[in-house]
Amino acid sequence: MPGFSGIFYAYVLLNVTLYRKLKRKGERMPEFIWLIIGAVVGIALGFVGARFLASSSAKRAAQEAETVVADAKRQAETLRREAIIEAKDEALRLKQEAQAESKERLREVRSAENRLSQREESLDRRVESLDAREHQISSMQGQLERRERDLEDAAQEVSYRLERAAGMTPDEAKAELLDTLKDEVTHESAAIIRDAEARAKAEADKKARSILSLAIQRVAADHSAETTVSAIHIPSDDLKGRIIGREGRNIRSFEQLTGTNLIIDDTPECVTISCFDPVRREIGRVTMENLVADGRIHPARIEEMFGKAETFVNQRVQEAGEQATFDTGIHDLHPELVRTLGRLRYRTSYGQNVLNHSLEVAYLSGVMAAELGLDPIPAKRAGLLHDLGKAVDHEVEGSHAVIGADLARRFGERAEIVHAIEAHHNDVEPSSVLAVLVQAADAVSAARPGARKETLDAYVKRLEKLEEIASSYKGVERTYAIQAGREVRVMVEPETVDEAATTVLAHDIAQRIENEMQYPGQVKVVVIRESRAVGVAK
Repeated sequence: MPGFSGIFYAYVLLNVTLYRKLKRKGERMPEFIWLIIGAVVGIALGFVGARFLASSSAKRAAQEAETVVADAKRQAETLRREAIIEAKDEALRLKQEAQAESKERLREVRSAENRLSQREESLDRRVESLDAREHQISSMQGQLERRERDLEDAAQEVSYRLERAAGMTPDEAKAELLDTLKDEVTHESAAIIRDAEARAKAEADKKARSILSLAIQRVAADHSAETTVSAIHIPSDDLKGRIIGREGRNIRSFEQLTGTNLIIDDTPECVTISCFDPVRREIGRVTMENLVADGRIHPARIEEMFGKAETFVNQRVQEAGEQATFDTGIHDLHPELVRTLGRLRYRTSYGQNVLNHSLEVAYLSGVMAAELGLDPIPAKRAGLLHDLGKAVDHEVEGSHAVIGADLARRFGERAEIVHAIEAHHNDVEPSSVLAVLVQAADAVSAARPGARKETLDAYVKRLEKLEEIASSYKGVERTYAIQAGREVRVMVEPETVDEAATTVLAHDIAQRIENEMQYPGQVKVVVIRESRAVGVAK
């Protein structure tokens, strides 16, 4: 402490000073002086110690007071928080009780409203029932009144006739009686005719149903679902590299020639050809099988095998047409009609094979005609040829019914056959029993469960629309929609379209597809321009 250190410093300084003086004089300090000095120092030290103790006590008291105050503050804060929490809990409890009470009152109010509405509905029903009963009673009363009037009129008529008969000759009375009977007979005959017509209609409907059911049972043809891919087995996976070729030249050549999409993935010993057009897919399949069997795979060999496969498929088309005519017993068709009919083997309508559908319609038409006592041969002929226009509808404008009728007329078919073909979709009004039979058979064949699927046909139509848009531009030689409609490959004539024009053409086609079609994802347009120079050494 500052006071204590000062006194102690003064005490030490005083002793030192006295000691030096006495030393110089050679004298010894008297004892009383030491006593005085000691007393002074003791008093000073006691005073300082008392001050120090007092100060320490004051500090401890201040600290204890601060501690008490802090404890009191903490306790007060704790009590305040507890009071707030208790108040919130109480408020929440009161709120929940109020909400529960309000919900209970609302439930009671709603229950009372429901009871009132039910009572009102019951009263309304009773009122309606009473009104209906009153209306019925009034109607019965009116009928009774009319019957009474009719009876009175009849009694008056009888009385009048009796009065007249009393003054008539026998011939006059006989004539009067005949007139009365004539009127009654006319009325009864009209009623009999109406009943007969109703029975005839019911019997005709029953007979028609019987004929249709019999035809369906006798012609229960199987149907198969059409697909858009063909899987080709290969001897080993090493062959996949040869199919792809150096830098993919073989696969590009194959896809350009066939218009198909060749898929080579991790599937062991198998490659897949994808295309919505069954004819192109079949040509591609035959081409690939021949290439795999031959083992030599390069662009020139692919082109050669493609030509052979195309010829082979055309032969199968001819055979399919001849087989269809043989199965139906029709042997005098024009050869061009037979070839066109065979093309239907590779056409589908809503997923249903059109050639199988035509055969089925022919059988159904023949059975129904036989049941009706008609000649089944014309019915079979019209049924077989009714969808002939679908083989060329992508080449000729108009509905397939009209196109098929024009083809049949051009190659010498009778008028009734042409009319049945033209009228099977009501493009013209059917005017013969044969046309109606073909309509019914077509509807029965198409309506069989599982025969047709809307989704596949819509998918095919979208791909055909893609190819149609791309083919509409000048200088386009061929178009192929591949990759499930996500890519369109356009082959152009190198003499007509130059390199700069290919970019513009791709942009124009893509823009038109974007504006005119709806499709998922995006469609890639690839324009291919290839020029060849061929020389032959002899």
